[in-house]
Amino acid sequence: MNRKLMIPAIALVALTMTPAIAKDRVGYQAIAAGSLGKAEQTIAAERAIFPDRPELMLNLAAVYARTGRETQARALYGDVLDREPVAMDLADGSVRTSHELARAGMARLTTTMATR
Repeated sequence: MNRKLMIPAIALVALTMTPAIAKDRVGYQAIAAGSLGKAEQTIAAERAIFPDRPELMLNLAAVYARTGRETQARALYGDVLDREPVAMDLADGSVRTSHELARAGMARLTTTMATR
């Protein structure tokens, strides 16, 4: 079963994405608009109901990464990797697993930290 994932470009350097959902329950539209606080609130509310959904963990990790909370981002990416991989439909029409996306996000953190 594929899940729709709206993950911001900041978490995946190579992907170009367009918001495609009217009601943003995964925080993507807020992240894309630069409203990271709003995105975090949206994602936190959804995670209270669905704590194990990888799309929520991945987007929250992206918010954490953009707001300088790399330790928390790394922990969420690790949580995704600790679960079974889930195939995800991305906004650009491609499909990647939750593990691929978590590894890409983790690599971006590593690159960010290495350039400091």
